[in-house]
Amino acid sequence: MILDARVLQPEFIPQEVEHRNQEVNVLSNALKPIMDGNPGETSFLLGPSGAGKTCIAQFTVERLRENVLDINSQYVNCWQDYTRFRVLYRLLDGVGRTVDIHRRSTPKDELLSRLQDYDGPHYVVILDEVDQLEDKSVLYDLYRTRGVTMVLVANREEELFSALDERLTSRLHSSVRIKFEKYHLDELVSILSARARWGLTEGAIGDQQLALIADAAAGDARVAIGILRNAARLADQRGAERISNEIVREAVPDGRAEIRRKTAEKLREHQRVLYDILIENGEMSPGDLYEAYRECVEEPKTKRTVRNYLQKMEHYRLVVAEGEKRARTYRPYEDTS
Repeated sequence: MILDARVLQPEFIPQEVEHRNQEVNVLSNALKPIMDGNPGETSFLLGPSGAGKTCIAQFTVERLRENVLDINSQYVNCWQDYTRFRVLYRLLDGVGRTVDIHRRSTPKDELLSRLQDYDGPHYVVILDEVDQLEDKSVLYDLYRTRGVTMVLVANREEELFSALDERLTSRLHSSVRIKFEKYHLDELVSILSARARWGLTEGAIGDQQLALIADAAAGDARVAIGILRNAARLADQRGAERISNEIVREAVPDGRAEIRRKTAEKLREHQRVLYDILIENGEMSPGDLYEAYRECVEEPKTKRTVRNYLQKMEHYRLVVAEGEKRARTYRPYEDTS
């Protein structure tokens, strides 16, 4: 039943994108000056998880590469590469300039100097999950680096800008902002239909089953594709020729759980500690959670940083926040359907 497992992965970048033409056009226009040898405009792609931000960023930059002979690009996931050193290293690695860099001993300013001395083709850098950067001064470094254009991806503008200093905020204020909304049900059905057409045998799944998956995903393409992948896997294991409604319903919890598990695996040390405390204790007030967290780590982050961590986990359905201010509580997300 599964012909090409790659297209059933959320990270797969299709040759054509569904229902994001306007967003592609805005980002393409922001990068268009590069075609004439000029820097592009810094762009922010903002919106909820699973709305297609990362896919559109990579798709649009790749399309630019097809039309511009001299151009370099690099994708950086700031959830994994969250320090200034790691970001600069990843960008230098993208242009082959890390041969004699030592992760323990090379000063960060040496990396920045090398990047600023780069005189090759224009460099487009995608910084995904940019609000996860521990030291956001690297954005100021890149903003001032000749020949570099940034495409920044985050969930919410407020959370990103609240952590920036005034110097950087003023410079990024006029950047292009591209806002993404959750997919509608029929849009998700269309996306799933294309993935099924590319990755599964003909007739493996019908419109009714695709609609069931889309409804269960609640506008999140990552979750929808995860459910489709699990449904195809179940059907394959059972030797079924088609994915039935029953198989879809059985695949929904595992599909959702798989996405949450992959997201939880990306959590950094302090984020993981917070998540594990909630898994162990259930619902907790912010104060109790912070005190339990402080007892588990040697150098605890500030309450504001912890609050940002929790907001990020809320975006990715790892944590549920309820109530306001003093009545607010956090608990681990549980799939109740």
